[in-house]
Amino acid sequence: MPSKTVTPEEWRAARVDLLAKEKEHTRMSDELAKQRANLPVVELGKNYQFAGPEGPVTLADMFKGRSQLAVYHFMFDPSWDSPCKSCSFVVENMPKREEHLNSRDTTLAFVSRAPIEKLSAAKERMGWDIDWYSSHGSDFNYDFHVTLDQEKAPVEFNYRDVAELKAKGMNSGIRGEVHGFSVFVKEGGVVYHTYSCYGRGVDHLLPTFGLLDMTPAGRQDKTKGSGGRGLGFLYHDEY
Repeated sequence: MPSKTVTPEEWRAARVDLLAKEKEHTRMSDELAKQRANLPVVELGKNYQFAGPEGPVTLADMFKGRSQLAVYHFMFDPSWDSPCKSCSFVVENMPKREEHLNSRDTTLAFVSRAPIEKLSAAKERMGWDIDWYSSHGSDFNYDFHVTLDQEKAPVEFNYRDVAELKAKGMNSGIRGEVHGFSVFVKEGGVVYHTYSCYGRGVDHLLPTFGLLDMTPAGRQDKTKGSGGRGLGFLYHDEY
């Protein structure tokens, strides 16, 4: 129950005040989107190889003939029996139909380090119809800082190195799988990296959060089943 009950007039005044802040937030979001679109690009220096349900593919293949590729870095360590529950929640917040996205010359794909057999089993259990590829045996996860292992590559998370992470008290979060989101473009057969974000940088991709953010109880983060980690959501067939 909200903590304060007011008259309709008082509620309207409070709502108008909040509306001004919401409009400012919208304008700032629009400006950030423009700046994001205008970031410089980097040509990829490696021809990454992946395993797909139909066999080997390259990053260029994942575009499926389109010029833009959005990749969600899905946490699924090869040693795990099941995929990350929070990343599973992300999958189920993505568009159920991709025709609208595809109409804007953009393809959505998911990449995890677990072998393709585990990805296929997870897709079958969860009923997902998604393009999910395995980067097992590739440098892809290490190069894009979604598998953190100092023995494989210098550790960096959200554009901070180990010293910066430790200075922020993140000693326990500098090894293992992390989630992220990357965007690539292809022009003249050449693939370029345009953008990557990590942590809460993917929040705006999640309409469930957008809906909950409009309720008095909010997101109710890290509740049952989380052990204080992740987002606290379960697999959809566990509720």
